[in-house]
Amino acid sequence: MYDSILVGTDGSPSANRAIVHALELAEHYDATLHGIYVVDLQRFPEPALSSAELSTLESEDYGQELLEEIVRRAEDLDVEFVGECCHGLPHEEIISYADEIDADLVVLGFQGHSHRRGETIGSVTERVVRYCGRPVLII
Repeated sequence: MYDSILVGTDGSPSANRAIVHALELAEHYDATLHGIYVVDLQRFPEPALSSAELSTLESEDYGQELLEEIVRRAEDLDVEFVGECCHGLPHEEIISYADEIDADLVVLGFQGHSHRRGETIGSVTERVVRYCGRPVLII
């Protein structure tokens, strides 16, 4: 049913639950799991030699750590995993990567770190659902 599953992460509790679910689906369907972390250029612009650049680098390092943790968890389940850390607008990068890998399913948390209202869907997840054109599972 699924050959290629994409999960997005920002390290939030909701994203972590999405990762668990995506790993279980990938294991069950013997699918390749792709993970993406996006350094949000609206939050971390990329000017040279500034404190903003340091914040951008810290965010990228954080994303790499999150992806490396998924690698370890995937290996424990014998799931093939491919990680992608990139810069841009999160919803655009997630959709673009889903198209690039021809994802059968995109798995996202209900809301991420930057979301302030607990009862509503996060803006990145909402935009991916709205514009992706692929099945999106919200955890």
